[in-house]
Amino acid sequence: MVDKIKRSEQQWVRILAQKELPAITSVAAMLDKYSNDDTSSIPYLSKAILHDQGLSSCLLRVSNNSQHAAVSKVTTVSRAAIVLGIRAVKNICLTSKILEGLLDSKNLAPEIHHRLTMLMANAFYAGLLAKMMVPDHSDDTQEEVYLAAMLYHIGETSFWSTPSDIANTLIKDVNLVPKKFNKKCEQSLGIKFSGLSIGLAKTWNLGDLLIKALDQPDSRTIEMQTISLANQLSGAISCPPDNKIEFDNILKRISVIMKIEVHFLKERINQTRELAIELLSSYGASVLEHHIKVLPKGDDFNHATNNSFMAEVSKEKALLATLKQLSKLCKSSQNVNEFLTFTLQQSAIILGFNRCTFWMIPANASQIEARTSYNEVGHTETFHSAITIKGSSNLVSHVIDMDNAIYVNDCSHHKWVNYMTPELTKLIAQGIICFVPVKIDGKMVGLISGQIFKKTEKFDNDDFSQFCFLTEHLNMCLSLVSHR
Repeated sequence: MVDKIKRSEQQWVRILAQKELPAITSVAAMLDKYSNDDTSSIPYLSKAILHDQGLSSCLLRVSNNSQHAAVSKVTTVSRAAIVLGIRAVKNICLTSKILEGLLDSKNLAPEIHHRLTMLMANAFYAGLLAKMMVPDHSDDTQEEVYLAAMLYHIGETSFWSTPSDIANTLIKDVNLVPKKFNKKCEQSLGIKFSGLSIGLAKTWNLGDLLIKALDQPDSRTIEMQTISLANQLSGAISCPPDNKIEFDNILKRISVIMKIEVHFLKERINQTRELAIELLSSYGASVLEHHIKVLPKGDDFNHATNNSFMAEVSKEKALLATLKQLSKLCKSSQNVNEFLTFTLQQSAIILGFNRCTFWMIPANASQIEARTSYNEVGHTETFHSAITIKGSSNLVSHVIDMDNAIYVNDCSHHKWVNYMTPELTKLIAQGIICFVPVKIDGKMVGLISGQIFKKTEKFDNDDFSQFCFLTEHLNMCLSLVSHR
């Protein structure tokens, strides 16, 4: 029963901070030791960051991003602190650990994982939008506004990152209007997500501005309005309201604050979207990129067509939504990786692949190499493998030579046995596998494989046909954007 597992806000904050997200708690405590205004602390801050190789590498990648890039390339952590400022460096480190910590969540149901990644993307986008909205403020204020806007809903986001029976129950109502869904969740939990956000903000000492924004949401200061409006805007872009007037009103309020016309604001928003996608790649969080959507238009303002994940929808409807999203990407992106990762992730989730992988065919075409993989809950996976194709007659070379997809549900069957090699036998083991060509303008550039590790009746010829159809649509999109 739900009542038996209710916890207080303090209990939830303690569980999230200490048990579920300890890495964030640790780095927040480390960063808090160093003053934002004391340049003499730069050597000590740099040394502390260097203890975490992944964190220092991420800091340098983001520092050399077009948004932050100095005249010369930043090659050291201390140089990054001097060029960007201590507060900016601390924000980059905190953002990195938050993205890493939340994306590392395990054992989440597919629909919960989808909501988590959507909220993460919305939050990241909100931070950048808020920063965009205060261009004339000091660098430190811009950084403070960015962090407060990004973490405005950290309580709810952290809740969905934690596997629990109550989360599995609540997600069944995810198709309610967003405000009703949040209200239902808070009533069932007996807490407010804003309370969790305040608790985590205080635990991690994330600054007075965030706590004030959460405690005083109706404040009329420019900074407070910016934080609220940035989150309203990112949420409305992700999940457009029924009424276009509501969305236009958000844009109008922002344009008044920024003292610019709405059409100029839209240009700034589009630029910020491009920056968000670029930065997510630098942060190693490309899996979130497809959630950063273009400004909604016309028939997007219909709640029934929102891209909220629906656990109960048929595979056909889920695939149709994926096809529509790929088509929309054609209007906003030329990034091949964005198309590939989105297709891999959605194929794995919708069709139930334990592993869905893109294999690249290199120029010498002697072997194909696994580059990107996702599992059935939409998580990216580390998977290293290569299959020889030069001078070898096997399943993969057969797909390439025949330029045709295959579905192998029994590798010992006489149809396939002569195409098996030790490396393929090891790859497939006791499961099933599909290989589908990926092409740009008719030229094969790689393959997508879908694997199920144990033979099951849940995957059949109809599923294989849907997999092929989705990949063919991907090929069409890749060919289209290649001509821009």
